[in-house]
Amino acid sequence: MFRNAMPRYEILSEDAMATLDGGWKKIVSEIGVEFLSDRALELFRQAGQKVEDQCVRFDPDFVLEQVAKAPRSFDVQARNPANSVHIGDDAMVFGSVYGPPFVREGGVRRDATMDDFRNFSKLAQSFSSLDSAGGIICEPENTPLDSRHLDMTYALQTLTDKIYMGNVVSGVNARDTLAMTEILFGGREAIESTPATISLINCNSPLRWDDRMLEAQFEYSAANQPVVLTPFLLMGAMSPVSIPASLAQQMAEALTGITLSQLIRPGAPVIFGSFLSNIDMQSGSPCFGTPESGIGLLCTGQIARRFGLPVRSGGGLTSSQTADAQAGYESLMTMLPTFLAGINWVMHTAGWLEGGLVASYEKFVLDVQVLEMLQHEFTPLEIDEASLAFGAHDEVRHGGHFLGAAHTMERFRTCFYRPFVSSSDNYDRWMRNGAKDAAARAGEYATKKLAEYEQPELDESVRQELEAYVTRRRRELGD
Repeated sequence: MFRNAMPRYEILSEDAMATLDGGWKKIVSEIGVEFLSDRALELFRQAGQKVEDQCVRFDPDFVLEQVAKAPRSFDVQARNPANSVHIGDDAMVFGSVYGPPFVREGGVRRDATMDDFRNFSKLAQSFSSLDSAGGIICEPENTPLDSRHLDMTYALQTLTDKIYMGNVVSGVNARDTLAMTEILFGGREAIESTPATISLINCNSPLRWDDRMLEAQFEYSAANQPVVLTPFLLMGAMSPVSIPASLAQQMAEALTGITLSQLIRPGAPVIFGSFLSNIDMQSGSPCFGTPESGIGLLCTGQIARRFGLPVRSGGGLTSSQTADAQAGYESLMTMLPTFLAGINWVMHTAGWLEGGLVASYEKFVLDVQVLEMLQHEFTPLEIDEASLAFGAHDEVRHGGHFLGAAHTMERFRTCFYRPFVSSSDNYDRWMRNGAKDAAARAGEYATKKLAEYEQPELDESVRQELEAYVTRRRRELGD
């Protein structure tokens, strides 16, 4: 977990915030938001909100009253206490890619497999700058659809000792995740007192929360597990083309989703989610790493802080098909504002390619390289007598050099961040070493890390209980 103690970059004035407030309030009160769940509709009806068919029109003051019940920050426990995290305040927590059905390795794009899922879990475990392997790191197409969530959760629990995300495909999958989490952490009370998983609840934008996501939300919020209420906004498709209109819609969707969690269980931990970018208005394709998405990200951080909520956004997002220069600059265009905005929960930190369709081994390593450099850059500078190094000036004096100075010799191994992928070789040495570009070096590094991977220890009785649960549930699900 990284503590970003640098000042937050804010771009919205008080007048702009007031205008956005008017925007989301008008949406929720006059247009309303659809909830495709009878349970959700009944909770809203009992709370005095206007329910017509599946549309809820909200009193904005009621929404604010419910949102105020959510905690400003909370902890999530990992099975290795050293990897537990704090969500909110100045903490930044990073998880890897989430959701791609395809994998790219070398020059080959193919269906993702369970072996890929396990490999990406191992890579996430191997890099200390990552706090979580995530959840659905990739969609293993060679496993049965009805039971693959069991295999994925088991892999996250056994191949890593970091926090992990819950499955949200259905209420059934959420209950399985919770049952396995109870086994790992010693019972329901243990995970209700300190949450042990985070789950992503996406809005079916515009202005609709669908039944599958809501069923998972009911399970996780009732168990006091944090959920990330995330509008999925691609400007021009799922929201208007203007950034302010999209921000108002994002607020309407996220805040009403958070309201539901507070009705399910007052005080349940939530994260204000944001996935905001735009489409190419010529082709209709999603675009990532755009200036508009960066602006939206900076605004979102400021908005969430105003409501006193932890915030999710950012990541190493790109539309590029390969781990090339485009992938690099688009990802940095998202990751840099992620740090400037002080985002608390960052999904898709490593491995995202081709608009989220592909999880890439090379891109995973390159993204971790960028992450480490940004973490180093955003660590506050310490200025004291030792760092002023007057003794080095006194030793070298005029016209000399500091290569052999005592101050340099004492610190040369640790004084600068040293990239593990970048090459600073001269041309001749680079040619002798195979003239490899960054993607090729990253691929080799991924292979090296997987070869060096060591599985974290787990109590054998717990492992056996998890295996027995997976076997039984797979049989019950018909696989």
